[in-house]
Amino acid sequence: MADAICLGELLIDFVPTITGTGLIDAPAFVKAPGGAPGNVAVGLARLGTTSAFMGKVGDDAFGHFLATTLAETGVDVGSLRFSSEARTALAFVSLRADGEREFMFYRHPSADMLFAPREVDVGAIKRAKLLHFGSISLIGEPSRGATLHAVDTARAAGCLISYDPNLRLPLWPDVDAAREGLLLGLKKAQIVKISDDETAFLTGFSDLEQACQALWHDGLKLVVATRGRAGCVYFTPRFTGAVDSFSVEAVDATGAGDGFVAGLLHGLLADPAAFDNEARLREWCRFANAVGALATTGRGAIPALPDREKVYAFLNDRQADASRSL
Repeated sequence: MADAICLGELLIDFVPTITGTGLIDAPAFVKAPGGAPGNVAVGLARLGTTSAFMGKVGDDAFGHFLATTLAETGVDVGSLRFSSEARTALAFVSLRADGEREFMFYRHPSADMLFAPREVDVGAIKRAKLLHFGSISLIGEPSRGATLHAVDTARAAGCLISYDPNLRLPLWPDVDAAREGLLLGLKKAQIVKISDDETAFLTGFSDLEQACQALWHDGLKLVVATRGRAGCVYFTPRFTGAVDSFSVEAVDATGAGDGFVAGLLHGLLADPAAFDNEARLREWCRFANAVGALATTGRGAIPALPDREKVYAFLNDRQADASRSL
């Protein structure tokens, strides 16, 4: 039985063998398991939280590679379905010299897009404590209906609902559809991790506090807005604050946000009192920042996600460095 279920896309990221180049100039690519909800599931398992993945991959070599990869990291894949109608999704991802990522997706359609409401593992959801999902599975039917069915089932069962808007404009029919879809998921959530780019896209406000206030609804318990190397800002009904991130030698930013989500959800499941205790919440945001930072130090998302021991060793080293500098 898994405490956390992550629902959505599971795919293969093809990551260039060198950093600082666009897809056109990349000389070669390395195959890496990925997909935001899958990354979070692995991140949680490595941190010590029991997790499961729910979604669909192709009944092909890549799909079975992904299933095996998740299972080997301790993720329960009993709710993963295989499609004979479509292949596993592929994404080519590069980090350009200007620091921006470039994406090219192969989904025409891909298996994850065909995940249907009847394939949702209702029993697994009812046994869980938390359901995490992203916006990609809300783009079209039948995965949109399956996602909403899973979320409504989880809400009725008393699960926490976690959401990552994860804006990928090229996958949506148009800008208006993307904004509507991202907001639909947000309205269902109690915990939201969102980037500063996504808050600006959804509200038109460049100020994070103003944007998060515009997005707030009564069902929310926590919104955490990430700002890359600048750390994160948290918002609850009772308090607001910011937590700095960590400087590391980054190799590949793919999956950094998913690592942050895993670190945050791990903390909130282990320490529910953090929702109402600012000092505790700040510690878990710092922990999540460390997970996200460490996830950038290797190529690919899932391969670079750290375990709990590595995160605490990193935090202890940084604390020692800070003490020596006093």
